[in-house]
Amino acid sequence: MNNLTRLMANCVVQTQRHSLLPVASNIAVMQLRNKTKYVEKPKPGNGQQFRRIVHFKDEYTVEPLETTHLAGRDPVTGRVVAKGIGGGIKQKYHWIKWVREGPTEGPAQEERVIEIMDDGCRTSKIALVGVGDELKYILATENMKAGDIIKTSRFIPRIPVRPNEGDAYPLGALPVGTRIHNLEKNPGYPCHLIHAAGTYGTILRKFDDKVVVQLPSKREFAFDKTCMATVGRVSNIDHNKEHIGSAQKMRELGNRPRSGLWQRKDGRFGRKIRKLPPMTLVPPPPAKAEEVIRLTIPL
Repeated sequence: MNNLTRLMANCVVQTQRHSLLPVASNIAVMQLRNKTKYVEKPKPGNGQQFRRIVHFKDEYTVEPLETTHLAGRDPVTGRVVAKGIGGGIKQKYHWIKWVREGPTEGPAQEERVIEIMDDGCRTSKIALVGVGDELKYILATENMKAGDIIKTSRFIPRIPVRPNEGDAYPLGALPVGTRIHNLEKNPGYPCHLIHAAGTYGTILRKFDDKVVVQLPSKREFAFDKTCMATVGRVSNIDHNKEHIGSAQKMRELGNRPRSGLWQRKDGRFGRKIRKLPPMTLVPPPPAKAEEVIRLTIPL
């Protein structure tokens, strides 16, 4: 009984102590809870991979470039940003020359394929190509082999050409139904569309100065007829059918295991079948800011 009385007395004393807290402290606690944190959103188009940083040189070279593996972490803060990335065999980066330069008049430029090789930093195979005294890497096509002669031209003839795999021509010079990859979004810009292994786009139709291309996503886009594209399907077409076979193989590829929270049976993350959007016109690149000219008169 004495113990029970002593316990009740302690409870009363603690309650009285908490009731004596000043009102100002309660207001401060409420302000901390309601404090708003403003986060600066990144600008669109500046996405990072968080897998590796490639140390590019000032001039183009065919020498393998050194890389720094990030393992899914931010290079500045060191915090984990991409949880599915980590580990993996360290690879050196082969610098692909995305711009296929060729003559604007006359016969096409001929280039020779020297070697076909694998690249650990991408899914497709790459080809070492020589023209004159220049060496460069390009994406290899499905049936490309060493010793092949490929052509590059920026001339658009009146009658469409008969291209072979690996040839690079403007969209306006290729016949309808041609399979293409390594496509320019705007004339003169690097070819940064359709790079993955086994993918290809299809030329569907032409109108005015536009060429409609169906991308691997089955969406249709109208590009300018002077945009360059490479003929053929990207190599390593069985990439999506390769059997991993073990968890260790997945770690060697640089992928961390998933958390296990996602379940296929739930249906929450299921794919919904929707109608494809209509054809989209590719907008031109943004115009450069006009330079302000100031004139002064000496007095």
